Amino acid sequence: MRTRVRRSAAFLLTALALMAPAARTAAQPAAGVWPQEKAAAWQRQAGWLVGSNYAPSTAINQLEMWQAETWDPQTIDRELGWAHSLGFNSMRVFLHHLLWQQDSAGFLRRMEQFLDIAEKHDIRVMFVLFDAVWDPFPRLGPQRAPEPHLHNSGWVQSPGAELLRDTSRYAELEPYVKGVVGHFRNDPRVVVWDLFNEPDNLNRPAYFALEPDNKPELALLLLRKTFAWARAVNPTQPLTAAPWKGDYVEEARMLPITRFMLENSDVVSFHSYDPLPAVQRQVQALQRYGRPILNTEYMARPRGSTFGRILPHFQEQGVGAYNWGFVAGDSQTIYPWDSWTREYHAEPDLWFHDIFYADGKAYDPAEVLLIRSLTGRK
Repeated sequence: MRTRVRRSAAFLLTALALMAPAARTAAQPAAGVWPQEKAAAWQRQAGWLVGSNYAPSTAINQLEMWQAETWDPQTIDRELGWAHSLGFNSMRVFLHHLLWQQDSAGFLRRMEQFLDIAEKHDIRVMFVLFDAVWDPFPRLGPQRAPEPHLHNSGWVQSPGAELLRDTSRYAELEPYVKGVVGHFRNDPRVVVWDLFNEPDNLNRPAYFALEPDNKPELALLLLRKTFAWARAVNPTQPLTAAPWKGDYVEEARMLPITRFMLENSDVVSFHSYDPLPAVQRQVQALQRYGRPILNTEYMARPRGSTFGRILPHFQEQGVGAYNWGFVAGDSQTIYPWDSWTREYHAEPDLWFHDIFYADGKAYDPAEVLLIRSLTGRK
């Protein structure tokens, strides 16, 4: 779920200033982080987590998925049934702070219903609280129709650029974090909390011109607060946030925000749409933290990140695996990222993401057989 980015000297300097305390070694956790033994016990209980990033095919974004007027439990039930048929036991699902501010009670009821449906299909859920990717101007109410042949043409950030620019407003987000995490803090249907998706993503080229000039440093500030708010309600589930760019194989070259995410996560997570040799190096590098590892985004077929090449390695290493995309639908992630700069007129022969058509037909039956063989689903 990324766009192309470029590291800047200004980012490094400002973020480094925010991360002045980060003189810890990679293996030393920040205050409040679970001990390694507790994280290991969680992994023994959770087992090998495998699934997809999920939004129903009828929703263009998180708001359309969760708002009362477009809430679609029938589609969710049908599609999570397909997930169960693959042997998937977990799905990564995005929330949005505006849903809490709109109607917190109704939002929690729909989350409860979603978890009931997921439990029916033996699926545990990783919820994502914030997201820095795609449209920086989210609005409640009816969402726009998909723009034909454009990858994630309507996905929205949480929070948007307006709020992120105004640090005095960050306190508005505290009730959302504490309210959602606190409500489900003892719920076994929730397996892990992902606090902020790609927080420093500048969304180049799609929305780069509309982003705050100092987005990386603002995102790091909000990320710090989000970890503190979530820890304050003491959930029984682990907290995580995933590095997605830059170098963490060589510790000395890690971006400050990457270091913060790795040192403050109870279980380590990361994103990679790279081919297998790069993924192998990344997994090996993250093993030095001595914690369970989750890959919360992978699988972009034209880039060499495929089920056949990547998923067996994750299983072998005990790395949790959540590919991007499940059912082709209004998010249109069968189209590649470059659909923002290159015009497409028809469905690509090689899908970028996703596993199923909206009617449940598999895009590639051989992939389905492979996934089932790895999960043990006959």
